[in-house]
Amino acid sequence: MARRQGAGNNQIVIPQAAQGLEQLKYEVAKELGIDIPADGYYGFMATRDTGAIGGHMVRRLVQMAEQTLSQR
Repeated sequence: MARRQGAGNNQIVIPQAAQGLEQLKYEVAKELGIDIPADGYYGFMATRDTGAIGGHMVRRLVQMAEQTLSQR
């Protein structure tokens, strides 16, 4: 049987970044007009919505990295 892929396998390399990523998630969701459940359970959210949040987070992180590199 194949091993399940997903958020449970992801590890944050820099633990201090966890709070910043969580904040970014909420900012992106707000910009997209998506409500994140207050209880933290995403089971009732559409996969399309959670994917959109994650995709936009990655885009934002890439933009931030590009800006940092261009300033050097």
